[in-house]
Amino acid sequence: MPETPAWLSADRRPLPLDPVLHTWLYEDRGSLTRRLTDLAEGAFSVQPLAEGWQPLRGDECEALWLPPGSRGWVREVFLLGHDRPWVYARSVAGREALIASGFDLQHLGSRSLGELLFSDRAFARGPLEACQYPAAWLPEPVHEDGLWARRSRFSQGALAVLVAEVFLPPFWARVRRQA
Repeated sequence: MPETPAWLSADRRPLPLDPVLHTWLYEDRGSLTRRLTDLAEGAFSVQPLAEGWQPLRGDECEALWLPPGSRGWVREVFLLGHDRPWVYARSVAGREALIASGFDLQHLGSRSLGELLFSDRAFARGPLEACQYPAAWLPEPVHEDGLWARRSRFSQGALAVLVAEVFLPPFWARVRRQA
């Protein structure tokens, strides 16, 4: 198991980040899906990779205020721009709270969870945190050290959904071309 990274909010980061990196990791400009759709000039899609009930990682349990080893719903997808993986996203929710809420996280298919969360005004977004994501936590096609990720917690009553987004090299290449 890889060492758990330190997820830090912008005010806890010891050194300032490059302004472009800071913008994408820490500035809450609404739905990442909408931002990626704009960046891709409409050529955006979601590719589901895996989803199901499983034990949550320790950092996820901590962020969701769950006991270590808790089970939850895990959804992993690629967010594609021009049919290339730009972002790997992992969304998790605790089992009991998800079942009790009636929130239909299990049947999203190729729909964006972000759009669903941002369209439901009952969800409140917590602060953005960022880290360099462990390569061992990434799917094989994008298994790479040092990739930047951000996460935030969306809450609605007792339900909390933790959404982590890992920005892949083709995404940064597109951002640099657009600058």
